Amino acid sequence: MSEMPTRRALLGAGIALAGTAGLASRAVASPAVASPAPASPSRAPSPARAADQYVTPDGPEVVDAENRRGAGPLRKVSLTAAASRLDLGGGLTVPTWAYGDRLPGEAIRITAGDTLELALANHLTQSTTMHWHGLSIRNDMDGVPALTQQPVKAGADFTYRFAVTHPGTHWIHPHSGVQLDRGLYAPLIVEDPEEPLAYDKEWVVVLDDWLDGVDGSTPDAVLDELTKGRGAAHDAAGHDSARAGRAEGPSRLLEGARSDLLGGHAGDVAYPHYLVNGRRGEDPSVFEARPGDRIRLRVINAGGDTAFRLALGGHRMTVTHTDGFPVRHTETDALLLGMGERYDLLVTAGDGVFPLTALAEGKGASAMAVLRTGTGALPPASVRPAELDGELVTADRLAPDESVALAEREPDRTVRITLTGSMAAYDWGFDGKSYDPAARSPVRAGERVRLVFTNRTAMWHPLHLHGHTFALAGTGQGAGLGARKDTAAILPGRTLTVDFDADNPGLWMLHCHNVYHAEAGMMTVLGYLR
Repeated sequence: MSEMPTRRALLGAGIALAGTAGLASRAVASPAVASPAPASPSRAPSPARAADQYVTPDGPEVVDAENRRGAGPLRKVSLTAAASRLDLGGGLTVPTWAYGDRLPGEAIRITAGDTLELALANHLTQSTTMHWHGLSIRNDMDGVPALTQQPVKAGADFTYRFAVTHPGTHWIHPHSGVQLDRGLYAPLIVEDPEEPLAYDKEWVVVLDDWLDGVDGSTPDAVLDELTKGRGAAHDAAGHDSARAGRAEGPSRLLEGARSDLLGGHAGDVAYPHYLVNGRRGEDPSVFEARPGDRIRLRVINAGGDTAFRLALGGHRMTVTHTDGFPVRHTETDALLLGMGERYDLLVTAGDGVFPLTALAEGKGASAMAVLRTGTGALPPASVRPAELDGELVTADRLAPDESVALAEREPDRTVRITLTGSMAAYDWGFDGKSYDPAARSPVRAGERVRLVFTNRTAMWHPLHLHGHTFALAGTGQGAGLGARKDTAAILPGRTLTVDFDADNPGLWMLHCHNVYHAEAGMMTVLGYLR
């Protein structure tokens, strides 16, 4: 069972999974729960034999799974990735890359049961891809370069097409290098055709940390500074290794950022700005409603290196979903979101002007948006609502709604992964190894898989599993497995255990959703055997 930290010590965001080259050597058949000693691990298959042993991203197993999802009404979208200048508020405009001329990009909305077709035009100077964070889709549409598709080269285009089966709050971003830490992201909202929640208005809230284009900074230059110029592990996996847009800027190494909630060190990167819906707190985004309105907030952490503690001044919030899956409604004052996590909330609006403050956890700064239901001046950007220090909901306190609860079952296979590396060497990886796309952790379709993560580093890591959701195990709920998620945090010195059903064949990425940790090597592949 997983060793879970106390409520005040656990990051309340769900991320899942990361692995390393040779993860296959950690996969063992297991007829029992994780507490007994595991069987002897199988030897990792050689990269040369991988194509013979594993389902390919466009193989017949993937096609069959997509056919079972069905083909609903077609929703067509066109999107262009291009250089842009964006207004971050308060007179600050920056050069960056974005989907259009707004930040975040325009939300994509689709109804569960539909088929989405998105034509991506790449007008960047680097190759790129599109990843559908949180969606369980066909493997060859997942957007991991040199694993599930060839990178979309500069000047080229690519059409993604797949069935969308489950409602939820998700988002899109590249899976190429550190492009995520520019302006290349947008909400992806999958509507429920039988929506059970009753609310008057919806507020999509995207949190971000920002440095691109500020005083010459770029994410590529930051990665080079962090890795001491060794380059990115992902370069070998198929995106352009040239540091397009690189410039000499100030040092962005973060010193002295500490958070008890995150178990110590809070992050690696000193960001000059923090944003809510693309705006700085000095000139915030304002959401207007009426007193008494019931508002649904869909909150997404699109940051590269920052956990956010979120609170709405003068209000309690009710958590209804995490990572797109419903939970038993739980009231709270504040939330903590790791990178890649999403939470849906309900609030009943008071009368006045209220700050929605996103504290950059451990970094001594914040972002802010405003809920306005009456007259009054905007609060200052530095405001710290008392709710930030009130009751904090964490993932271990959330129970799944019975409609999505994962049935308890003994795992057929247990995969044990140790998180390794240090800030000084910036050698993040799994089991002491860096990412190798040819090394896979094998599973078989139909298995219940248990993932046991042990964090031997001095840093917290938000882990994300592509193409699946998992249930938190050992959360002390007393009634089955915990909340369903695709992203969850693991603190230093802790163990996190999650279970999932292997029901979506292909080659699936497991990685830390700190974009700089991932590019330094904290990624691996889970592969379905033929």
